[in-house]
Amino acid sequence: MAKYKIIDLFAGCGGLCDGFEQTGFFYQVACVEWEKAPRDTLVRRLEDRWGYADAQYRVARFDIQRTDELFRGWTKDSVYGDGVGLDKLVAKSGHIDLIVGGPPCQAYSIAGRIRDENGMQNDYRNYLFECYLKVVDRYKPKAFVFENVTGILSARPHGINIIERIRQTFLDHGYELINNISNNAIVDLVHFGVPQKRSRVILLGLNRSKFTGDRQKALSEFYNDILPAYRSDKVSTVRDAIGNLPALRPVKGSYKVNNRLYSHKPDSTDILNHYPRYHNSRDRKIFYELAADLDSGKNHYVSVEAIKQLYAERTGRTSSVHKYYVLRRNEPSNTIPAHLYKDGLRHVHYDPKQARSITVREAARLQTFDDDFEFLGSMGDQYKMIGNAVPPLFSKRLGYAVKDLLHKYKL
Repeated sequence: MAKYKIIDLFAGCGGLCDGFEQTGFFYQVACVEWEKAPRDTLVRRLEDRWGYADAQYRVARFDIQRTDELFRGWTKDSVYGDGVGLDKLVAKSGHIDLIVGGPPCQAYSIAGRIRDENGMQNDYRNYLFECYLKVVDRYKPKAFVFENVTGILSARPHGINIIERIRQTFLDHGYELINNISNNAIVDLVHFGVPQKRSRVILLGLNRSKFTGDRQKALSEFYNDILPAYRSDKVSTVRDAIGNLPALRPVKGSYKVNNRLYSHKPDSTDILNHYPRYHNSRDRKIFYELAADLDSGKNHYVSVEAIKQLYAERTGRTSSVHKYYVLRRNEPSNTIPAHLYKDGLRHVHYDPKQARSITVREAARLQTFDDDFEFLGSMGDQYKMIGNAVPPLFSKRLGYAVKDLLHKYKL
């Protein structure tokens, strides 16, 4: 069968793209990403792994809010340089079958709303779905997939129920979503082989002019039968994901490589992006104590209050939230967030002898990126793009499910 032609919006480093490519049923016409490091990473991946020799051409680095230019092209932009625009890319391919992507989740996340003094009420990202809609409206695919955090279900900037606004707006433009989103569209990725506690809202929209049958029945079938058929038989754990990676052991003091300061040395340097973040001696001692406490079964530091007290004792500061979390080796990881680019205190390795937070490669494995997936940019850039990504293993299974639905209804 011919491959479905796809556009990936808010593409990041390509978690959705990579999973859909792995199915063999999709062809990447264009991707849009505004940050340089994830865009460069995606270009490299499409070139080296998926054979798109012209990936530089089809992966647009541009601000999706400048929609008219995104469609028609731009030249000599001080930030984004030159770009041919989506219209030429789509015209070259003939048509678009599917649009995928998810606007940045920070405006919808509950954690983001707690941290922001205005509860993200005034964050422009609340309405980036409207830019996504403009692309859907222009190229009129058979369907679209919109991914975001579960916090989107309770987000109400200025009293507006954002998920209902999204559902109604897409309906007004000819695309139908499942009626009861809260009861149907929340997907726990741990059931799909992802070794991580990560629930997401997956919105599938069907083109009402191309799908003339009972769309609610088909959408219900997708969420209740087709997608669940790709669930895993077992839950993957942290040890399953990262247990065989070379250890990174603390050294006395520190050392430098290419002017970067390190506190740990690897047993092997053969794994891409598996190198240690610098930790001072105080943090190394805390990480050792926390991991050893779990390893021994004493469990003195499993409560929030105990961890907050430890933080106060060792740093002389107080915190309203607990700063540390050691990954449980025999359980899925806690969620891998973009916040990892700031610090790894909530993602401490379970091995007390290593006394450190997780590496970029370990974060990538917990997000189910293959080991040959190379992340570019600074270490902070790499952590951020991994935390923002859709896990490719889930994306692959989602891709199969979308293909099954489109194929079944001859779309």
